Amino acid sequence: MPANTLGDRFTITSFGESHGKCIGTIIDGCPAGLKLDESDIQPLLDLRKPGQSAITTQRKEIDKASILSGVFNGFTTGAPICIIIWNSDADSRSYEEIKNTPRPGHSDYPAYVKYGGFADYRGSGRFSGRLTATIVMGGAIALKILSEALKIRIISYTKSIGKIFGNTENMSFDELSNKRYSNDVRCPDDEAALKMKESILLARKQGDSLGGIIECTTSNIPPGLGEPIFESIESEISKGLFSIPAVKGVEFGSGFGGSSLSGSQNNDTFYIENNSGAILTKSNNSGGILGGITNGMPLKFRIAFKPAASISMTQRTIDMEKKIETDLQVKGRHDPCVVPRAPPVVDSVVGIVLADHCLKCNLIPSVLKE
Repeated sequence: MPANTLGDRFTITSFGESHGKCIGTIIDGCPAGLKLDESDIQPLLDLRKPGQSAITTQRKEIDKASILSGVFNGFTTGAPICIIIWNSDADSRSYEEIKNTPRPGHSDYPAYVKYGGFADYRGSGRFSGRLTATIVMGGAIALKILSEALKIRIISYTKSIGKIFGNTENMSFDELSNKRYSNDVRCPDDEAALKMKESILLARKQGDSLGGIIECTTSNIPPGLGEPIFESIESEISKGLFSIPAVKGVEFGSGFGGSSLSGSQNNDTFYIENNSGAILTKSNNSGGILGGITNGMPLKFRIAFKPAASISMTQRTIDMEKKIETDLQVKGRHDPCVVPRAPPVVDSVVGIVLADHCLKCNLIPSVLKE
């Protein structure tokens, strides 16, 4: 599979650079007959776009999606769907100044080595968080297919920023869904959200940055999704999630905490629900996955994002041209914390993976009919 493509049956191919003319996505494998236009894609893009509040980068991009192919008379045709966003507010001047001095925490140095100095370094080029918009464009379509064909829902929200954690354990799926976008940090716990915002603003004032954790959960996931052993459902989800810049860790269910439990504590015991006759588990330490296959319980996992690498504090680095050590101060417009813009990206990655596996299991037909 090409390196810029995610999926097997339902695929997205990302293209473009942060400060290039445009960024875009080609979606292949989308069933014919899905009612689709830009209004199905734009709301999710708007949740991700920059310049929304004081705690995000102030780069002002409209991020208006334009569908170029694959849709006719308001419905998908089964042909590849190409969607683009024109870049309009790129300022590359600060990147020209530091092109020979790799930023600590960024991909500048390994990208320089890998591509022999020919990589587009403006705005981090292909390594920029801006490219997550290409994931969201494909994800918006995947999420619509899953919702309409199988009533599958996916929600992601901020669990923590720095050392501040939201209390979300006792919230219902609907409560998490309804409250996650009620504040700037996208945390359903309003009290914790206020403290999170204050901590981000303080970090920005100090010229520093913060990381955090996104939690994702789902509803109506059918059992049987996943292709062990090398295409297990958590393998596929993790692959997509690690393609998001700044992601450094993924844990499913009880995760690392489960490693300190006994088997009797960590095992999820089965039972049969009285009303529906469905086979469920009394707990969900497995995160909805056993043996790499969904077991019918909600998928639940957490994603760790490192602190944003671009900070205005003076840092030590090297000059690759002069072969000397030097000081570096990163200028420009950057997120002091990338976590608040991440939930729609995580939703999209998970949606793409699940749509792909639902097609593999023939749960979604090649032609959708109302």
